[in-house]
Amino acid sequence: MQDRSANAVKGECTVAARFFAPPPDLAGYLTSIYRLDLTVADGETVVDWLQPEWGNLRVFSGAMPWAQVGTGEVVDKARFTVTGPSSRATRFALGTTRMWGIGMLPLGWARFVGRPAAPYANMLADAERTPEFVHFRALPGIFGEAPDDEVEMQRIVAILRGLGQPVPDEERIVRVHNAMVELGVATVADFADLAGVSVRALERTCRRHFGLPPKLLLRRQRFMRSLAAWMLGGMGKWTAAIDELYTDQSHFNHEFHEFMGMGPSEYAALPHPILSAFMEQRAKTWGSPAQTLDRPGGKTA
Repeated sequence: MQDRSANAVKGECTVAARFFAPPPDLAGYLTSIYRLDLTVADGETVVDWLQPEWGNLRVFSGAMPWAQVGTGEVVDKARFTVTGPSSRATRFALGTTRMWGIGMLPLGWARFVGRPAAPYANMLADAERTPEFVHFRALPGIFGEAPDDEVEMQRIVAILRGLGQPVPDEERIVRVHNAMVELGVATVADFADLAGVSVRALERTCRRHFGLPPKLLLRRQRFMRSLAAWMLGGMGKWTAAIDELYTDQSHFNHEFHEFMGMGPSEYAALPHPILSAFMEQRAKTWGSPAQTLDRPGGKTA
């Protein structure tokens, strides 16, 4: 077994996160816009694991991350990263820094990226070295001489308002997204019925705009509901957090390995200095602990 605890925390750290609701004209396209201030003692780094999520843009002022989705390509020292919709955990190491992130709902990916999402599933890249994301090139310039949440947020909004294109499938994407986050949706057939589309149309819509096939999306929802419940419930025993759609503990353990690359006990034994604080603050201020549990249009599941 790989030793994931080695160098997991090299120093004490403080985490300050803030979440901003997108303005009304952008609310249907973004999960939230969020700011993280991370301070790590003695110039060291901390390591944590991002859970599966939607596409994200992240810009850094200060230390830049080392990061890897699953067993994919490592991105190191990029001041502007982009991730596609993911079904794998992202391991990252980060020192003292200020970061802004923009979470894109599937509708937001369609509007702002404008490319089918499936080829970018589980992708992590340096956005400044990836031609498809060159139109976001102004984002690293949001930082001024002194940190200022309001000014930086205004700059992000201004940049996003200058981007984007109409989305012909907008109404269908929203219907599929609303169906996906409903509790108790166990099968692809149920998913399609609730979304008001055929199974074949659902497959096409999910792969193009959500980046993953519908069965995997439902599995990811079930897993994320369980992981979020565990992290917000004190990170004690898993039995109280496991979603009711799992058949038994071994089913959950298998799925945990699939999504996080390790078992739940191994994950629980690791420190989560950033994610635990981040999810707790997100739940308090945004009403949802994770992007994948957000409904379209700024609502939460």
